[in-house]
Amino acid sequence: MPDPEPSTVLVVDDDPQIARALRINLSARGYHVVTAHDGTAALKAVAEIRPDVVVLDLGLPDIDGVDVIGGLRGWTQVPIIVLSARGDSTDKVHALDAGADDYVTKPFGMDELLARLRAAVRRSGVSAAEAEAVVETRTFTIDLAAKRVRRDGAEVHLTKTEWRLMEILVRNQGRLVTQKQLLHEVWGPTYDSESHYLRVYVAQLRRKLEPEPSRPRHLLTEPGMGYRFEC
Repeated sequence: MPDPEPSTVLVVDDDPQIARALRINLSARGYHVVTAHDGTAALKAVAEIRPDVVVLDLGLPDIDGVDVIGGLRGWTQVPIIVLSARGDSTDKVHALDAGADDYVTKPFGMDELLARLRAAVRRSGVSAAEAEAVVETRTFTIDLAAKRVRRDGAEVHLTKTEWRLMEILVRNQGRLVTQKQLLHEVWGPTYDSESHYLRVYVAQLRRKLEPEPSRPRHLLTEPGMGYRFEC
């Protein structure tokens, strides 16, 4: 029987010494470790490599860690362990309310972090299984694992941006995804106010997928707030 694939950990910390120490220690224990040094790189890395768990510092140079958590929770349930020098209870509450799964205060013991990491990876196994789901509507089918959409038996070509937008909405089926969340995740944090991008791309998706694009059943607009996907 082949050995199981190592779990992938994304370490997000702008302190190169801490990032290096975590890479060495976690790699020595069989984890595949990827590092990012700011929030923008972290958001991109999660989208591209789909780690099993994220270890996140809050004091990042470009985007506050709490905002990174909020951005990720707009489309993924990857476990997030905060590793921060902010020990105040208010900071912990803000991070956990934003969607973090655990909070470890610096300085930290490696054994404690490893125990919390093992628990997080166990939880990520459930998320990984859910991510394999094929979502079916009356008119089209979305295969999240294969990144394909089929309608009436034929594959529908979506651009990279269209797929990214569609994927976020589908993974949040039945829930409102705000305009800011979508813009942040699809185009980046500097596009938070460019709501016209969403109107253009949602209209394109409706033309490709909805039976009646002017009366959508699946890609719904919540006026002034965002969008919601319904089967």
